[in-house]
Amino acid sequence: MKKIVLLFFIVVCLVACKKTKFAPEGPTDVRVENLSDVTWVEVIVNTSGGIDTLGNIPAGGKSGYFRFEKAYNVADITATINGEKYSTAPVNYTYLVYIGQDKITYSVYIKNPATKLLEIFHCSRDAPLDSI
Repeated sequence: MKKIVLLFFIVVCLVACKKTKFAPEGPTDVRVENLSDVTWVEVIVNTSGGIDTLGNIPAGGKSGYFRFEKAYNVADITATINGEKYSTAPVNYTYLVYIGQDKITYSVYIKNPATKLLEIFHCSRDAPLDSI
């Protein structure tokens, strides 16, 4: 009798397990908001879960969402502004916690035009990622 109950319990556990379509760390849909008053050309984002070119972002505008394998509250962002290459400071992803299955926006501004430094002002979670 104990073997039947144990077998029944194992079968119920196996049947009840639900496998998600995504891994816990992602994917994450990412977009960039340009908080400056100039157009950014060839915006490139590296989240350590992939690198993608988001295209051009007008002054005060936002890019579309791009899917990354995983993302964090910071990223390595590069853009060409008035013919000069600007970027955020290098990011060490070692102890960061991933965002997960969400849509996020990196709000970025020009921190220092002399050193061509961008900075992420805020990383906002816009919405849960739609299931596919």
